[in-house]
Amino acid sequence: MKTEKLLKKAYWIIDILPMQVPKDSPGQYFAVEKYFLKEQTAVIRQKHINLVLKLNCYRDIELDGEKNPNPVRISEAIRERETYIMIGEALILSEPDDAYMTIFNPDQELLGLVRDIASAEGLFVWKPQD
Repeated sequence: MKTEKLLKKAYWIIDILPMQVPKDSPGQYFAVEKYFLKEQTAVIRQKHINLVLKLNCYRDIELDGEKNPNPVRISEAIRERETYIMIGEALILSEPDDAYMTIFNPDQELLGLVRDIASAEGLFVWKPQD
């Protein structure tokens, strides 16, 4: 499936927060998000890298048309730029300015694996309220 088609499929968020923050939520979501993006970006990005690398132990991944690229290449891509990672018929999107990644079109087995790995990395997987 092409990337454009996958971006229109069902998706889940891989995030530092356990669920979507409601619009009318008390607290200071935007200030906290800004703090995390400024002060914790390297830590968050490393968790994203760890998730993808651990996932690659169980599934083939494709980055820029290359199947199972070197872990250093995967790491550099996630740290430096918008990255599209194909896993069979699913897609993980990582953007360097976000505290989350998005997985599109995962089957139940892949979603379960992603949830398990995310949990081990201190991340959460949730479906957004559209």
